[in-house]
Amino acid sequence: MNEKLSRFIKTAGPGILFASTAIGVSHLIQSTRAGADFGLLIMGFVILAMILKYPFFEYGSRYANSTQTSIIDGYKKIGKPALWLYFILIITSMFFVTGAVGFVTAGFFENLFGINYLGEWAVVILFIVCVVILAIGKYNALDSLIKIVAIVLLVSTVTAFILVLYNGPIEPVDGFITKELITVSGLFFLLALMGWMPAPLEISSWNSLWTLERIKQSKYTPKLKETIFEFKLTYLITGILAVMFVTLGSYIFFGSGEELPNNNAQFANQVVTLYTGTIGNWSHIIISASAFAIMFGTIIAVFDGYSRSLKRTIELLFTKNENIEGIKSRILYVVILLIIAIGSLVIIFQFGDNLKALVDFATVLSFVVAPIIAIFNFRLVTGKFLPKINHPSTIMKITSVAGIVFLIGFALIFLIMKITS
Repeated sequence: MNEKLSRFIKTAGPGILFASTAIGVSHLIQSTRAGADFGLLIMGFVILAMILKYPFFEYGSRYANSTQTSIIDGYKKIGKPALWLYFILIITSMFFVTGAVGFVTAGFFENLFGINYLGEWAVVILFIVCVVILAIGKYNALDSLIKIVAIVLLVSTVTAFILVLYNGPIEPVDGFITKELITVSGLFFLLALMGWMPAPLEISSWNSLWTLERIKQSKYTPKLKETIFEFKLTYLITGILAVMFVTLGSYIFFGSGEELPNNNAQFANQVVTLYTGTIGNWSHIIISASAFAIMFGTIIAVFDGYSRSLKRTIELLFTKNENIEGIKSRILYVVILLIIAIGSLVIIFQFGDNLKALVDFATVLSFVVAPIIAIFNFRLVTGKFLPKINHPSTIMKITSVAGIVFLIGFALIFLIMKITS
């Protein structure tokens, strides 16, 4: 085997987990909705969010490779108040984010098996399965399966994209009026879209933890450029897929006069129909299974990411040696899994069957807290905490500053809208 390819295979993992997490709600749900509601007008904002948020995700991998510690450890180096603030942000967001992803995944579960009577109880079943898989440590085998299914979904998406480009957009129905983006509801959706485009910014800390875990599993410590290349490649793929989903939503739904359903199972069915109507009915079971599998991979990654990050934060804040090992470590991880599952179910039952409200609330919340994570990450990789040889390039630093201004600006717009509305 080629030596470069061999090293890439040993390095690959964290970026794929990131992509698996990102392709879920932000792509299947938010990008499709964006294209359906606003057409290709929204594309520029999707691309802008992808570019300006990239550095802060990459910094999680950069810091982990350079220091062999997680970026959460770095937050403590900034100062204990910074770590406490991160802890509060995680506690505030994790139930809403997990609830939103779980509710969407349950919709694809119901669609795949033709079940439409379970409602919120489909999420209960799903969460039990996720907690059991992670608690007994069987995620590695499942992760391999998800990678295969992700390739199927990737091929399906590219095929559908090429076919809709060939067929062209649908003709708008008589009397169709384009939704205004520069309105309170339009800006609120724009914030929700960019909040998870391609993913919540707190995932940067998960990526650093996954990077360290991959090094432990493969017993191979990659060079910094190898870690960055693996992440950059998967990030580029998530960006291309986001563009494709916006295009699919625009070409197939925009101008039709149809509203995408608010019910999670009905929405899932509509997304699957989007593919099968373009590729052919023969592909229904393949698309249904692939869409559910990628969402299942997303919800497991979310459970794992929040549990790992919260566990590490608790170790740094509340233990003397800053490291819980052995059976105690496993018990803490499982207890956190259960807390996240129960808290997220409470949120889901509160929102009832209102898919869009839950997803929008979770995504906007992620966008509002994003500037804090961005500033922390930028400070860690451009200051004294990292050797200068491992600092990002000048272009990355400029993009980071622009990204921080972008995130703060839109967060302020949201807060002003909420206060004045």
